[in-house]
Amino acid sequence: MNLHEYQSKELFAQYQIPVAAGTAIKSLDEVANAVAKIAEAPYVVKSQIHAGGRGKGTFTDGFKGGVKLAKTADEAKELSQKMLGNTLVTKQTGPEGRKVQTLYITAGVDIEKEFYAAITLNRATSAPVLIVSSEGGVEIEEVAHKNPKAIVRVEADPVLGLRPFQARLAAAELGLKGDLAKQAADFFLKLYKLWYEKDLAMIEVNPLVVTKGGKLVALDAKVSVEDNALYRHPELAALRDLNEEDPKETEATENGLNYVALDGNIACMVNGAGLAMSTMDIISYYGGKPANFLDVGGGANEKQVETAFRIILKDKNVKAIFVNIFGGIMKCDTIATGIINAARNIDLKLPLVVRLEGTNFELGRKLLAESGLKLVAANSFTEAAQKVVELAKTS
Repeated sequence: MNLHEYQSKELFAQYQIPVAAGTAIKSLDEVANAVAKIAEAPYVVKSQIHAGGRGKGTFTDGFKGGVKLAKTADEAKELSQKMLGNTLVTKQTGPEGRKVQTLYITAGVDIEKEFYAAITLNRATSAPVLIVSSEGGVEIEEVAHKNPKAIVRVEADPVLGLRPFQARLAAAELGLKGDLAKQAADFFLKLYKLWYEKDLAMIEVNPLVVTKGGKLVALDAKVSVEDNALYRHPELAALRDLNEEDPKETEATENGLNYVALDGNIACMVNGAGLAMSTMDIISYYGGKPANFLDVGGGANEKQVETAFRIILKDKNVKAIFVNIFGGIMKCDTIATGIINAARNIDLKLPLVVRLEGTNFELGRKLLAESGLKLVAANSFTEAAQKVVELAKTS
């Protein structure tokens, strides 16, 4: 689960991590109050969407930039009027963009130097890692491509956490000395404490700036919370912005399904994340494009299977459906019954390819064969993938 910048900075403030003063607003009536809370101009008006590249983005009406500097309170209101309720398109939103429903008005900062800092989990070593770079203010992927040596990784012990000497090492790698080095080390330790105590998947600060007054400030903040730990942090779960999420993904989560929308035209319904990944791979191998990742899990019931079909059909790009089940805990006859009921209840008209293997697969296949449904039953993974790709092209 991702947080907005203003929400991330509220978390930062709880851990005494320095940020510029700012207020989130949802209407133009709130601009004057937000500006009044800032000591003096300039002000920065920031669109709040779950996507990077906001500053370089373009609104659908042609207005450029989702992050703008305002020299006066009137200019801040004028910019807010242009952004609020408008749709911002960035490299990460796709061409459809995201509607801006919240703005964050912050104090302007005189910048001397920009850095990058992040904390996440290195899944290869199962250890937390602090990532820093002297080249802040640009996308880290760009830095990794053009100047990988500018990225420094400091791994922390999973039990001991990030140690003070490691924080000082990261500061030194950025070329910071004296008081700034102390500020940076303190910053990194507090960042790690926040990451650890709140069960975060990632914290990213880009840019982390040194002001002309010699202070270290998080100018931007991105926080991603580990979904599987949300039950431990109801205060974070309450920050979820459903307006920023695909409604299909939200519905899937509410029904115990794992769904991620993609941009293809072949819908996949699979049990097990590994099999789901393999299914998407083999579809791509034979020239198709998956429309989603959908894992119904190992214990799905008939109702969940029907819900999964309904979610799939909300994607207008879907031209064919591939159900690929390996029965273990979940029996193939249960899936077959769910498929039959769903197809009848929702009047399924799209081509459907079904592959059943595992527990009770013979009974499952028999139920499908006797159902009278127009579907293609496949006995092998390869056969099923080839058939669904062919049907998607001709439907």
